[in-house]
Amino acid sequence: MAARGMPAEACVGQLVLPGDVLLLPAHPDEDGERLRLGAGAARRGRLLCGPGLRRGGAGLMVTKCGLLRHRPAGGGSGGGAFWVDSQQKRYVPVKGDHVIGIVTAKTGDLFKVDVGGSEQASLSYLAFEGATKRNRPNVQVGDLIYGQFLVANKDMEPELVCIDSSGRASGMGVIGQDGFLFKVSLGLIRKLLAPKCEIIQELSQLYPFELVLGMNGRIWVKAKTVQQTLIIVNILEACEYMTAEQRKQALAKLSGN
Repeated sequence: MAARGMPAEACVGQLVLPGDVLLLPAHPDEDGERLRLGAGAARRGRLLCGPGLRRGGAGLMVTKCGLLRHRPAGGGSGGGAFWVDSQQKRYVPVKGDHVIGIVTAKTGDLFKVDVGGSEQASLSYLAFEGATKRNRPNVQVGDLIYGQFLVANKDMEPELVCIDSSGRASGMGVIGQDGFLFKVSLGLIRKLLAPKCEIIQELSQLYPFELVLGMNGRIWVKAKTVQQTLIIVNILEACEYMTAEQRKQALAKLSGN
């Protein structure tokens, strides 16, 4: 367990509690008053403060209970990102996050979308690829929406869009009517969204299926048959409590049937 005033690098992978102070490594700059003229001069990497941490005078202040994680910067130039991996149940909207929402109402030119947060998000009918005042998207109450947060802060209502910066859908929009929607912890979602996730790779060898992952803990999955869909759902829900070896054994039994 991390104690107050512990170096941040020494606490990576350990449990940290709200109120703990993580000290950052000192970087004395002996040439601070000189200009770096050499193109190959080493530059100090940028340090990012992720969820569960807040910058303070002494270092990083922990605001959530969980395991401290660190991702080093590319090139080994120091810096990187620190964050707290916590089992948070309620999702807090973050600008740029891709989420799965449920349309709950139509109010004028806006749709109200339930994203699992403390309040519903708004979605304009113009926030779809190719949408105009005459060509409105076919969105009904109860539809599933895969979108991205354009606005998300504590002082404003969250706002979703289903287009990227160039006006393309890029996979966003209304999700198909078939399929199965279920909810998992935010920690499991982050694990599934990691590059080259072993869980997704192993499941793809079992059955062909479609999968949509939302940062708000919602997963939509569709396989060829209802039975295969439910099997994938059960495996994804159980992955949070199984080791890698147990997961491989379970998949081996299913592939043998």
